[in-house]
Amino acid sequence: MPRALTHRENHLVHRIGWLRAAVLGANDGILSTSSLIVGVAAAATGPNEILLAGTAGLVAGAMSMAAGEYVSVSSQADTESADLDRERAELADDIEAERQELADIYVQRGVEPGLARQVAEQLMAKDALAAHARDEFGISEITTARPVQAALASAATFAIGALMPLLMVLVAPSSWLVPAVSLASLAFLALLGAIGAKAGGANVGKAMLRVSFWGAIAMAVTAAIGAAFGTVV
Repeated sequence: MPRALTHRENHLVHRIGWLRAAVLGANDGILSTSSLIVGVAAAATGPNEILLAGTAGLVAGAMSMAAGEYVSVSSQADTESADLDRERAELADDIEAERQELADIYVQRGVEPGLARQVAEQLMAKDALAAHARDEFGISEITTARPVQAALASAATFAIGALMPLLMVLVAPSSWLVPAVSLASLAFLALLGAIGAKAGGANVGKAMLRVSFWGAIAMAVTAAIGAAFGTVV
């Protein structure tokens, strides 16, 4: 049997919708919560207050991520829907002009004009709106906006990420809280970068270095602010 009939390719782009939201949520969960904990701890606050602040940051951050992702991706979905409604009306008004428009798109991509016309006719005969959505607007099943999926993925992964530095508050000695949370969070960020890069087929080392570097900057800044306010108070 020909390989084309038996081989099913598993392209990584199919993961882009949930992967982006999941990596963003987990990264933000680790970074924002660890920075909050380090900043509060640097102000010489007690362990109970630090744990309370971290827990509040987890809940507020997860809800914020969910709401932000839902609103953002819903806006994308609304734009896609408006474009499809407009295209649907144009197909009903002058389908011949739309057929020629689709053929012209294929010609611009290198297809011979006669063949481009045949392809446009056959694709539109099957599903005219889907053909225009895919080749005129770049909207497909893979890239279409899914607000609920993005919101849930972001909220869940934010909470999971935020739990990591919170666990360090419970197990680390008070005198070592700031370095323990900082080092553990950097390790978690590096691990997350590796997982995200592996799932997306990107360079693992570069991803680990990128998230670790910016994580260290964020925690250093919040620790400095916390120490300054703690000294003033």
